[in-house]
This record gives sequence, C-alpha cells and structure tokens, in this order.
Amino acid sequence: MKQHLLPTKIVAGDKIEHAETLFVPKGLYATINLNVEEWDGFFKMQGLGSYVILDFGKEMNGGIRYFANFVEGGMCKVRVRFGESLGEVNSSIGEKNSTNDHGPRDCETLICAVSDALIGQTGFRFVRIDLLEDKYIYFKNIYCYNYIFNKKPIYTYQGNDKRIADIFWTAKRTVDLCSSEGFIWDGIKRDRLMWVGDLAPEAMALTAIYGRVPLLEKTLYLSRKIAPLPKYMNGIYTYSMWWIIILADYYKEFGCKDVVLKHLKYLINLIEQMNDLVDEQGDLCKTIRYLVDWPTKDSVDELVGVRAIFLMAMNSAEELLNACDCSTRTVAEIKRKLNLQPLVVSEKKQVIALKYFATGELTDAEYEKLIEGRSKGFSTFMSYYLLTAIASRDEGLAIELMKEYYGAMLDRGATTFWEDFHIEWLEGSGRIDEIDETKKDIHGDYGAHCYVGFRHSLCHGWSAGVVKFIKEHCHD
Repeated sequence: MKQHLLPTKIVAGDKIEHAETLFVPKGLYATINLNVEEWDGFFKMQGLGSYVILDFGKEMNGGIRYFANFVEGGMCKVRVRFGESLGEVNSSIGEKNSTNDHGPRDCETLICAVSDALIGQTGFRFVRIDLLEDKYIYFKNIYCYNYIFNKKPIYTYQGNDKRIADIFWTAKRTVDLCSSEGFIWDGIKRDRLMWVGDLAPEAMALTAIYGRVPLLEKTLYLSRKIAPLPKYMNGIYTYSMWWIIILADYYKEFGCKDVVLKHLKYLINLIEQMNDLVDEQGDLCKTIRYLVDWPTKDSVDELVGVRAIFLMAMNSAEELLNACDCSTRTVAEIKRKLNLQPLVVSEKKQVIALKYFATGELTDAEYEKLIEGRSKGFSTFMSYYLLTAIASRDEGLAIELMKEYYGAMLDRGATTFWEDFHIEWLEGSGRIDEIDETKKDIHGDYGAHCYVGFRHSLCHGWSAGVVKFIKEHCHD
C-alpha cells in the first residue's frame, strides 16, 4: 500500500516563510496560481543557504513527493537528504560512515516550476532540503510517500501493559515496512535485499500477526531460485540452514504440505550437500562463509552457534521429510556427526539460546549466564530465542527483560526497531530525534562490523521476532 503523509513538524530552517502552510493538504496535483496576492498560502524557501528539516513523525519507506508552484528562473538546484535520525539527516557522505548504499539518501537535484515529482527511495523519518542557488521556491505541499504492507491481522496485542503494546506496534511497523514492496527485505535504508538467514525472525513476526502469508512463500521460492545448488543462499551456508528452519516453522504452523512439496526435491539435494559441511570428527567446514549474528562474529562461541543452527536445521529437515514420507537417513548421519562434539558455550547469550532450541536443554549454569547483567549482551536478531529460553525458567523475568531492552530503543526515539542495539549505548547518549551536542549520537557514534555509524539501519526486519514472543507469553 502507498500512503501520502504530510510532515508532523518542522525541526529547523532558515530563510523560509509561511511554514504553517506545509501542514495543510492542498490536493495531490500540481496547480498554477498566477495571483501573486495568494502566494502567501504557499511555503517559501528564499535564497542561497535556505534550508528546512521536516519530521514525518515515524520511520518511512519511500521518499518525498513535492508540488512546486513557482520557481525563480523556472528551476533551482537543491540538495535533499534523508535520515533515520536527526544526526544522519544533517550529515554528509563519509561523516560518521554516512552513505548512499543501497539507495541514494543524499543527492542534488532540480526543483522545477509547476511540478509534481518524486525524490528518493530509502528508509527515513527526516528530510532536509537545502537551496543551492540564490533563487526562491514556492511549494504547494511536500508529502512523504510511504510503502507499507497492508493485510488484515489475525493477532494484535490486546493486553493492558502500555510498554508491551508500544513494543508490539513498533515491531509490527518494522516488519510491515520491510515487507511492503513485493518481497521481504532485511531493511528499508540499507539491505533492501533478501538475506535469508536474517529472514527467520521476520517470518515469525509476519506469521504471528497475519497467519499464512503468500509474500513469505514467494520470498522463500525466489531465495532458492537465485541460489541454485551447489550455491548456498547469500553465499552463507548457515543461511541455507535458516531457510530449512523457516520452511519447517511455516509448515508446523499452517500444515501447508503443498508449500513443502514445491521445495521437496531441492530440500533433499540440499541436505545431501550439507553432509559435506561436517566431517567424521564432527568438525565444521570453515572454508565456506557462515554467520550466527554480528555480535557473535569471530567470537569463541561462533562455531558453537553454527553447530546449534545446524542441529536446528536438521531437526526441522527431519520433520519436513517425515511429513512427506521421505527417507531421513542423511539427516540422521549429519546429526550423528554433529553430536560427536559437545555444545559448550563460553560467553555469548544468543548461542546459549540457540543451544536450547537445538537440544531442548538448558543447564543451571547456562541459565545464570543468560540472565547475568539482565539485557546486557542481547541481540535484536536473536531476541525471540533469548527471551524464550529465559521464559522456560522464568516467564515474568523474560517479559521484564524484553521491556528493558526494547523499551530502551523506544526511549531513544525509535519508531521501528534497529539492526543492532546494546544496552550500554544508553550511557551518555541522546535521542535520535534530538540534537544535543553534550551527548553522544546513539546513531552516529555506535555500531560495528558492517553497521558502523550512520550506516546502521534503524528499521531492520530481524528485530521484529519479539512479536512472536509477545503473542506466546504476554496475555495481560
């Protein structure tokens, strides 16, 4: 669904007039107004250095659609910047890793007289427009055009806890934006792509909210089509494992054997290929790329996490093959080899959670490690697994830690949930919708790996797995 939305406020500006007229809709069509006396009814930007920063209130997926009446000289060069935070919208390319990756969010273009035109295709909340010439522009309106998934939900949180409600609706918006343009993407600013492993929590959220989702079926099919064997999905072998887990979860939820049968031949051949990923000593392949999640990258627990995901995938594969009356011999052989080496977790909470999902076991020592430091060490990608593992011992504490972790993002201005977040980022940092030079920029001053600084996505579908946890555990 495509929406047209007016800005909710003007954050800042210079050399502008009649700002209040931007909040009055005047129709989605261009007009010519030759009566100079009525020009005061339009937003005016005047002269070199004129700028305005618009706040559209929430994270959006799209760009702006502007209606310009008169432009001095017929056209004027402008710079348009989009930002998920105020820090990002005021940044230049290269500043704190500000980028145009996957969709231009900082560009120069022309505003033409009597025009109806679109600019941008990215994830953003804020837009900054700067005049680059000594001219004037009269705008009739400046809209955001926003693409968002539109399907009647079968579940929404109906409890009385406002914090949980805010987390639910923010997570729902996250997944709705990432699922709005034909396939399910990882993010709407950076990673406008189908990263299959990252899709698992997003698929949980979608099916929890909407039930059976043809868009997910379409994405699973295309993911296989663009990575035919012997390729692994996205070139990462754990991502092909997640594909199996997603398919099995979908089948268990809806009993859709028709979907499984479409993938059966591919699934059987993929399992045969995966047999080569673990040798007779139980050692995992290290020559093909693998990933648990970014906070686990290159840690002492990374391969333990890979092994846990592998076991989860084989458990899922066994269920799918049994449903189709197919042999599980290769699956049994892979599991035998995987179990030659124990799953011993040293430090990473998310790997403890994955072990729990792989084996159904959680020792007292592992549980104590999970809750040590409360939500410190949590991962947005692994939130469902972490919280569910904790809830197996103490549901109330798991809900409390969910509110602490996700609520912290809300307190920093989040309207969608982020690619990554660490509770330590709170110390000395400000909100994403404020500029405070005395505080750290929680967007631009943090991040790691591929999401350093402003490259960090503040709308990432994998963070929405918390929706399924809310559905399963939050009833009051």
